[in-house]
Amino acid sequence: MSQDKLRVVIGVPMGEDLRQQVAEVDPRIDVIYDETLFPWPRYVGDHHGTPAGERSDSERDRFYDYVSSGDALYGIPELRPSGLRRAIEQGPQLRWVQATQAGAGAFVVAAKLDAGQGDRVTITTAAGVHAIPLAEFAIFGMLAGSQELARLQRQQRAHEWVAERKPKVRLDGATCLIIGMGEIGKAIASRAEAMGMRVLGIKRRPEQMENVERVGSLDELSSMVAEADHVVITLPGTEQTQHLVDAELIAAMKEGVTIVNVGRGSVIDEAALVDALRSGHVASAALDVFEREPLPADSPLWDLEQVIVSPHDAALDVDEERRCVELFADNLRRYLDGDDLRNVVDVASGY
Repeated sequence: MSQDKLRVVIGVPMGEDLRQQVAEVDPRIDVIYDETLFPWPRYVGDHHGTPAGERSDSERDRFYDYVSSGDALYGIPELRPSGLRRAIEQGPQLRWVQATQAGAGAFVVAAKLDAGQGDRVTITTAAGVHAIPLAEFAIFGMLAGSQELARLQRQQRAHEWVAERKPKVRLDGATCLIIGMGEIGKAIASRAEAMGMRVLGIKRRPEQMENVERVGSLDELSSMVAEADHVVITLPGTEQTQHLVDAELIAAMKEGVTIVNVGRGSVIDEAALVDALRSGHVASAALDVFEREPLPADSPLWDLEQVIVSPHDAALDVDEERRCVELFADNLRRYLDGDDLRNVVDVASGY
């Protein structure tokens, strides 16, 4: 191997065809992959692999010798903040980590990298890769609310044909507020607008956006939620977004609102949400993320029929791995050519 070549280490399970796609990006790279270090994938895009217990100390040492040996690393080791930190500490030559999660900024903050490590290693996320499946889940959640899916399922289980039919509120003409107008928010906006919805957005730095009638700042959130029939959250989990959606903000929402969360569970005060669901102020919720994961068995969210509980898997689809690798390949070209990388994380804020 020429010392001029960029050593690219694949830190998660990856099929041979996709590894070849990475290798063909540029002759200036060497792709390193040791399949003996990974558990067998259970499905396409499985970054965890078949559960086989924890690695032994010697197996873990061998694994971290491997993931810390490159100039660039694909995947956060073991999908843990501690894994990211160890790889960076153990690999002084490591300069770039491409994560396979859109919300990898939370891993970066939790890893507590020091200033020198944060300056030395650039970390990029998979933001945008999961936008389409998450947008579809958001539409599903809003439809479930407007079509009263919980009532229909309850009546079906009871074999009950209700003679007095009740008119429903359409999505067409309803107002959707998207809190977080990144790639996921944009994908939701285009689909909601196509269904005839009036779309509003919240963004840290407001700007005019396609498919969105108005974009406001976080300072305008409490007034804008009052206009929304459906509130969709796409925000990452940071200190700034912790319990942003609290009892006070929920109280400012319309009676009968639907809430969808495809961002991070920490954004919502779950106790306040449960109270609002029980009172009927919030009519329904579709949640893919939670304050504690796995969702504890004693959480009241399990038993509220108007709540859809998704085990943080709404982003997964059969195309995910291919799209992640395509993003990585594009960033590899940019890295080699000295261009700006896509989806760079600010180590301090996690954005």
